[in-house]
Amino acid sequence: MSVPARLRARRTAGRTGQYLALLCYLVFLAFPLVWLVSTAFKSPRELGSISPTWLPRHPTLDNFRAAFDAQPLLHSALNSLIVAGSATVISVVLAVPAAYALVRFRSRMSTAANGWVLVSQMFPFVLIIIPLFLVLKYLHLINSLAGLIAVYVVWNLPFSLWMLQGYVKAVPVTLEEAAAVDGAGRLRTLVSVVFPLLTPGLIATAMFTFVTAWNEFFFALVLLKSPENQTMSVILTRFLGAEGVADLGPLAAASVIATIPSLLFFALLQRKLVGGMLAGAVKG
Repeated sequence: MSVPARLRARRTAGRTGQYLALLCYLVFLAFPLVWLVSTAFKSPRELGSISPTWLPRHPTLDNFRAAFDAQPLLHSALNSLIVAGSATVISVVLAVPAAYALVRFRSRMSTAANGWVLVSQMFPFVLIIIPLFLVLKYLHLINSLAGLIAVYVVWNLPFSLWMLQGYVKAVPVTLEEAAAVDGAGRLRTLVSVVFPLLTPGLIATAMFTFVTAWNEFFFALVLLKSPENQTMSVILTRFLGAEGVADLGPLAAASVIATIPSLLFFALLQRKLVGGMLAGAVKG
């Protein structure tokens, strides 16, 4: 076998190994979701069987009907959508100018701010929940969606800020200098030059913030007491009995419903993320 043929064979074997590893990884990630969907469509008899099957033998929608009859899933999903959507918008709007200032205007203050961003991510929830509860109680924001939105914004903002700094650094300073030569002011340069190039970063940050806020449980459990204000993650706990016994079928059905918005949001923004990256590559 000639040397070029050997090189091609090695490349083919290497690519085959990469594809197999990627396939195994995808199966590993998809297994919990597939098992959850399968459980949601199983009858109580199948769920109680000692020999579970991968797919339901007799698919049924009874679990979904029971879940909707037992708990206000649509109302809690609307609460989660309001909280997660509001927290995402506010976090991104605040993080963009702050990240730009930390990157472009280097000083001791910016260095200290970056250090505080890293330190703030090390605090566990338990250490801050009591002072946070007292502050929100003083502001009359306990048991309100506005208070929970404020908590999610504060909690997600440091990571969003840190994440966007990398995208701001990737924007060449020469583009801003060229815009300044053409007579554009600082605000016009930010809006017309910098922000369009930050589209992939904005979308990635929005995806992270939305999914984190949608799935968050601890803060929502402590701060929301009224059933009409509770989010989807808290409502799911109602499918657990007093002794921790789960109503498995309706719980799986409700979990599937709770997963759909995150998947749709990710699928919607993923296309724009890829489009923004390609547009940035063409402009570069």
